[in-house]
This record gives sequence, C-alpha cells and structure tokens, in this order.
Amino acid sequence: MNQHDIDRRSFLRLGLAAGALVVAAPTLRSRALATGVGPFTSQFTLNAAFAAVLEQRHLAPVKVSRDRLIRSVVGLRPFRSEGFVVEAEKLREKLLVHNYGHGGAGVTLSWGTASLAVDLARDFIQSKSQRSAAKYSRNRHPRFAVLGCGVSGLSTARLLQQRLPDGTANVIIYAKNLPPDTTSNIAGAWWYPASLFDEEKVTARFTEQFRLACQISHRAFQTLVGPEYGVRWADTFELIRHEASLQRELLGGAQLYPQTEIHRGAESYFGFPYTRQFNSMLIEPHTYLRALLRDFYIAGGKVVVKEFKTREEVAGLRENVIFNCTGLGARALFNDEKLIPVRGQLEVLLPQPEVDYCYLAAGSYMFPRRDGIILGGTWDHDDWNLQPDPKTTTAILEANAEIMKGATR
Repeated sequence: MNQHDIDRRSFLRLGLAAGALVVAAPTLRSRALATGVGPFTSQFTLNAAFAAVLEQRHLAPVKVSRDRLIRSVVGLRPFRSEGFVVEAEKLREKLLVHNYGHGGAGVTLSWGTASLAVDLARDFIQSKSQRSAAKYSRNRHPRFAVLGCGVSGLSTARLLQQRLPDGTANVIIYAKNLPPDTTSNIAGAWWYPASLFDEEKVTARFTEQFRLACQISHRAFQTLVGPEYGVRWADTFELIRHEASLQRELLGGAQLYPQTEIHRGAESYFGFPYTRQFNSMLIEPHTYLRALLRDFYIAGGKVVVKEFKTREEVAGLRENVIFNCTGLGARALFNDEKLIPVRGQLEVLLPQPEVDYCYLAAGSYMFPRRDGIILGGTWDHDDWNLQPDPKTTTAILEANAEIMKGATR
C-alpha cells in the first residue's frame, strides 16, 4: 500500500465522519458540552464523544393525530389491593383452585400464576403408579374444569395438559366468552406487572408469590417469542422528570429487564431530563390468544360456552378439580368484594411498522403492535363503565402528542 492509498482512505473516512456529524450536529453540540468536550480536548476524547452520539438509538416518531385514530376501547382490570388470589379450597367433594385478581398484569403473570395454581392440584396430576398410593387414589381418571377463557384460563388449561403424564385425564374450559371477545383481548399486553396491588396492603406471603410468578412467567414467554405466538422483545424507554425516580426498582426485579441503561440530558429522548432504557416483551393479544386456544384444542381440550351465576352451579360440575379463572366475575360468583374494576381506556392509531419501541411517561404509554399503535394511561378505580369517553380520548391524544413534540426539539 503506498502513501497515496493511505491519504485517499483517510480522506474518505474524514468525509464520511463529517457527513455524519452534520446530521447529528444539534445533538452533538449539546451532548459534547455535557460531557466536557471543549476546544482543547484531545482527538481521542473527541472521537469517543462523537461515537457516543452516533450510537444513540434512532426512534421514529409516533404520528399522533385524531385522523389516524381507528378505534377506542375500554377494559376493566380485575384489581385487588391485596394482590391476586392463588389458593385452594374444598367445594363439596371437589377441589376448587382460585387464580384471579391480576389487575393490569393478567397477560404478564399468566404463566406464573397458572403454574402456582396447577401446583395446588398436584395430588391429582400424577402418573398411574403414583396415584395408586396418593391421598386421592380414588380419582383414577381425574377431570379438570377451567372457568374462563381469557389469558389466565387458557394458560392454566395448557399447563394442565402439559403436566398430565399419562394422558388419562381431560381438561374442559367453561366460559361465557371466547377469544376474540375476552377482556384479555383488550389488554395493552406489554410484559410488566403493573397496576396489580397496593404496596401497603400486601403480605410477605403474597410478595413471595408475586416474585415467583414474575420469574416463571418471564421465562415462559421467552420460549414463545416469534410470529406464531405474536411475542417479541422491544426496547422500552421510561421518560422521567425527577432523578429520584431512577432509584425505583422495576417491578418484579431488575434481573427481568436485560440491558438496562440510564440516559441523562433533555437532548437524549423526547426532551425528558432522564430516561431509563430497558428490554421487555410485547405480546399481540389477538395472535397470542388464538394460538393458545389452537394448542388447547390440538391437545384434546374441549370448550363449553356457559355462564355460571352461583357457586352451587359450579359445584354441580362433574369434574374433580375446578380452576376459577373468571377474573372480575369472581366478585359475584365467589363473593369477593375486595375485587374491584379498574377501568382502562385505550386509543388505537393506524399501525406504524417503523416504530419499534415502547415508552412510558407521566402516566401515559405507547406500545406499537401490528394491529395499531396503542396509547393509554388511565386507571379509574371502581368504574364499571365500558363506553369510551370522548374527553378521555382527547386527553390521551394530547398527552402523547406533547411527548412527540419533544422528539423534534
């Protein structure tokens, strides 16, 4: 290689770098000043500062406008201030296992609480040789009923099918509504155990259950990543006004959110002074629930469309073990008055394939799904109204439009 080749390559590198720096100039200037880069800074330090700027994640702006709105939907989260219920009790000669009250984390915790619930029926879920010596040995061919065909019911039913070792038992789902007409279909379905309990009212036992359910569910969803189940990893940006909020641990434990980074400086993301960036999973409810129901049928499961009005009707089922996954319906069916609705309204904009990240900001959130851009952030306690509120629609659109203004500053 001669000197002419070396000079030519150096010139090309310089030209490319200059072009990139022109594009990044507004951000670079402020970022460089923030990191102490000045006129007498060494070339090595300057190159490092430039590299840090050029590596910043490009975020395509969300097009927030009323003329892109394709639907408004309302869902009622089944919330208990003391947290979800996973426990067993006797119902006549049957075993009744409760699995409900997940608040805004029904999809997130579905595999975890289903696993805890199925564990409570382990005396029924054994091989033939094990059952012969078990307490419930008279149940040679146990039958299982699952009440509810939302995400909790389907997850519980599938786990039952997977854990039955000899194929001698069967699982039937009884439900008033099936996908796509369940509350789970309306969920934002971003993996994060939020809007679930009141920190001042939970017990140590619940906290242990909660942590375990998070870990189990997080691992289970990882095995389903891909287009078949509509599950994918997505960068999430938590936009923060006050530095003290950075000390708050992400729900479920920091180990569940790989590659967490903290960004400082209003120039970084949407004009907020602090940003916590981490990875989580985003689930497409319609694809996901349809796939679970398909798997349930393939494994020999049956569905009966039926609504139960009383506990006595449930007790009249012929199945040996009954799992209550009725969500908010458990309030009336099993007399749990601690269970209340927390109303959530979502605004769905036309899809934007180029938007490949999520954000949370001051009560607002955005999740980019294939069926549309999901905007939300309302938590109306003890509100049973299922009709979208026009004023709420306006507030959600305006809040997210304001966030997008920061993307262009």
